[in-house]
Amino acid sequence: MAKIDITRTELVWPGKYNEDGTLKEVPRVSLPFQVIETVNESRATREAQKATSLGLFDVYEGKEGDTFEAGWRNKLIWGDNLLVMGSLLEKFAGKIDLIYIDPPFATGADFSFTAPIGDSGEEVFKQQSLIEEKAYRDTWGSGLESYLQMMWSRLVLIRDLLSDSGSVYVHCDARVSSHLRLMLDNILGRENFMCQIIWKRSSIRKASAKKWLSVDDVILVGTRTPSYLYNVIYLPFSQEYKKRFNQRDDTGWFYWIDIGTYSSERLESLKAQGRVRFPDNPAAHPRIKHYLHEAKGVQPDNVWTDIIPINSQAKEDTGYDTQKPESLLERIIRASSTEGSLGLVADFFCGSGTTLAVAEKLGRRWIGCDLGRWAIHVTRKRLLGIENCKPFEVLNLGRYERQYWQGVTFGETKDKSLTEQALYEYLAFILKLYGAQPVAGMAHLHGKKGKAMVHIGAVDAPVTIAEIDAAVDECAKLKQGELHVLGWEWEMGLYDLMVEAAKKKGVKLLLLQIPREVMEQQAAAKGDVRFFELAYLEAKIKQPKKLTAQVVLEDFVIPNTELIPQDVGGKVKKWSDYIDYWAVDWDFRSDTFMQGWVAYRTRKERKLPLASGPHAYEKPGKYRVLVKVIDIFGNDTSQAFDVTV
Repeated sequence: MAKIDITRTELVWPGKYNEDGTLKEVPRVSLPFQVIETVNESRATREAQKATSLGLFDVYEGKEGDTFEAGWRNKLIWGDNLLVMGSLLEKFAGKIDLIYIDPPFATGADFSFTAPIGDSGEEVFKQQSLIEEKAYRDTWGSGLESYLQMMWSRLVLIRDLLSDSGSVYVHCDARVSSHLRLMLDNILGRENFMCQIIWKRSSIRKASAKKWLSVDDVILVGTRTPSYLYNVIYLPFSQEYKKRFNQRDDTGWFYWIDIGTYSSERLESLKAQGRVRFPDNPAAHPRIKHYLHEAKGVQPDNVWTDIIPINSQAKEDTGYDTQKPESLLERIIRASSTEGSLGLVADFFCGSGTTLAVAEKLGRRWIGCDLGRWAIHVTRKRLLGIENCKPFEVLNLGRYERQYWQGVTFGETKDKSLTEQALYEYLAFILKLYGAQPVAGMAHLHGKKGKAMVHIGAVDAPVTIAEIDAAVDECAKLKQGELHVLGWEWEMGLYDLMVEAAKKKGVKLLLLQIPREVMEQQAAAKGDVRFFELAYLEAKIKQPKKLTAQVVLEDFVIPNTELIPQDVGGKVKKWSDYIDYWAVDWDFRSDTFMQGWVAYRTRKERKLPLASGPHAYEKPGKYRVLVKVIDIFGNDTSQAFDVTV
């Protein structure tokens, strides 16, 4: 390896530098976001801000203002935070007040949680998903050096997203705090290290004969520049301190204190108010009345012992082992972000959504991101439980991330579109992961697995009814009795229609989801990829009276029951136990799902209504109603129904 030119004290690890001695560049991929759901906003409001429909999903254009009044909507993003932050740079570089992150520690338990099931609320332990296992492998697979490389890439992008007055809070523990402190110094500059906060997260006394008991977490605080924003906050006085105020007059409770340093004007004002007492001893200092109601409180130092960690009985508990208390984030957000909607807060490892929930309650704007599908679902429900929650969007990089992956993996460049050879390699790759063999000379069939023919959908478009119909016709023509269609996304409402239509042509049809794990190199190499048959729902649209509609769920089926963990399957008593959340868009227009009615289970309220409230339409006509169900694994299933009122 070439000699590395070291000109300053810095943290170095295998992989930080290239073979030629140059610093390895941080990937800065900029991809468009897809808006897949809008929550707590009416379609009328949305239509007033949007002139045209953009297809199955809206593309986020970043044209909204910087306040709620100017059209801002908070953002919950599902995806790899490295790609997400790189894609945010175009619109948000230098604009975020505060970024708090709580990245995975050196333990495999960071993505696991307990989840209640069905009406009874019996809990099961949910292991991390394949995507989350991949994140853990990427983070700790090569030990500390892979963790450091992961953190370096993200902290560099975080620096570029921070405003000149912005701060980053990095939550960690003693195992990595020293390394991350040096890393922050390298990225932000030593002069921009504000402090180290010690949070006493536990008072549990586990016996140990060989070391001091560890009960703390570390929060490292760095700033973009020395001119950072810091709002002084005050904590309530202790009861012991309040006992000092043991005298009372018409103004309030007080006690006498030494006068300290006051301007002559202030001293004269206090004298005029009768608040100064001169002692008999001329050598002694004068004393003044110190009123309790005038004191702001105690300014906290950097050792926090007054914030209690989450326990299973806490109202805010979501079941995540690593969930942090809202009071911890409230202190951080109040101190380091602008009050009101001008303040913008972000968390790129948002987990169960504590940062976002607190930012919402404090009236800040927020951006949150997580790799886990269930984390996004838990966060969405948590936000919906906040009174007067402002509109927010659920986004991902969707087809653009897949296009990027396809280009990088199979040879597409900026100057050359995907070639026929590269397309063949993509199809062969998916077929191999599915355990199928390629077939040649077919118009719509790409492979064969056992007795079944296989069709693979494109990375950048939903599988359509016409596409499936063509593949079914080709199967029927070849007298092939079974067809498996693998897709990334699906045209709405095709399940019942296509399965029945194929059956009439003598073809058994299976629709299977291509999982996101396909794009993860390690998961694909290890064979950690499972293709799941699409779940489907049955519902009836009722019309209780003129110009109204109501949705009644009648069934929900997860075909691959053998893939459901045994401890989960044993606690499911009826089909509705699989449903954790469902929502209705009463006027779906093949764009973003607009939540018009919603019901979901909470840890406290387990009953789930299977009939929606009635929806009143303003005028008669034909409408498309889209019903979305999210199951206990965090997967969503949608079905469209046409209704005339």
